[in-house]
Amino acid sequence: MSTTGEAGGAGRADHRLVPLYQELRRRGVSDFAEVVASFGFPPEEYEGCRTELIALGLIVPTSGTHAAQDELQDAAWVPDGNTVASVDPEIALLRAIDRERARLRKHLAEADRTYSTLETLTATLLRPGSLSGSDVTVEAITDYRRIQQALEDILDATQETSCSMYPTGPARQNPERILRRDRGKLDQGIRIRSLYRSQDAGVPEAAEVLHMRAELGVEVRVAPELPITMVIVDDQYALLPLRPDAPGEGAILAGGPLLVRGFLSLYEHCWHTATPFGDDIAPDRGGDGLSEQQRNALRMLADGMKDEKIARHLGVSLRTVSRLISEVMQELGATSRFEAGVRALRLGWLD
Repeated sequence: MSTTGEAGGAGRADHRLVPLYQELRRRGVSDFAEVVASFGFPPEEYEGCRTELIALGLIVPTSGTHAAQDELQDAAWVPDGNTVASVDPEIALLRAIDRERARLRKHLAEADRTYSTLETLTATLLRPGSLSGSDVTVEAITDYRRIQQALEDILDATQETSCSMYPTGPARQNPERILRRDRGKLDQGIRIRSLYRSQDAGVPEAAEVLHMRAELGVEVRVAPELPITMVIVDDQYALLPLRPDAPGEGAILAGGPLLVRGFLSLYEHCWHTATPFGDDIAPDRGGDGLSEQQRNALRMLADGMKDEKIARHLGVSLRTVSRLISEVMQELGATSRFEAGVRALRLGWLD
């Protein structure tokens, strides 16, 4: 019967509580069991109704007679088992709001303490600029569990785009986990690109994973050969095998733009020589090979909008706009923004 949640708040109230509460309001102070019985509720629903209304703050246990002052002072007074007093709904609502405010203040205080503790603990571990600066870091990892954790960590840190290539295909990947992660990142506006071998598209199980990713909006391409397993996040992190000829021996986690951009150049070469996969089923891609976000940026660019205005229209940062336009120019083989607009117009991409 009760619809209250774990925190004591109420969910959707049972419609039968409304007339019951109205009768309790009419009586003011009454025997709860007697009122419930008058509505013909089964005995087993008595406690559920009572708990629900108390949780909502609409009734409070009380006594049939007023308590003496000395009884209240020495805590000798206790409410009757069945007698309750009704509470004005506006008062109940204000009390509920106060309780929620107190709960939120408590959670904010706990979050603030956690943040301060983490800040203190990590202050000596993080180098200045280690997340966005030019420091170069290289870590060799041989423990498989640590490799998986490193992969999860860098993917969770994605801000703009993630790139991956899998010469071994998706056979070793967990499809449910991949799709759940893809969906979350795409919802955040993050661009996801993934390269597979052409032969994987001919394997039903592997092709199904590629199709599902493409349907979500992941940019998937295939190539006859791929040089190395690689995952790149923004221009900050790259995860690749310790030995390309023996990928099972371990991995290298590289950090810092100066180092990662070299791997990104290799990825871009493989990407632009690969063939788009699944354009016929991906809902947010056209025959031009551009994502919907790239197409919108291209249209605004052709209309003469400045980067700042494009960023406001798309709800993204200036850095993202710069990246989108750079990707569009690469896709068109253009060396300038003007040339990109002209070529897109000629190809009918702006229709």
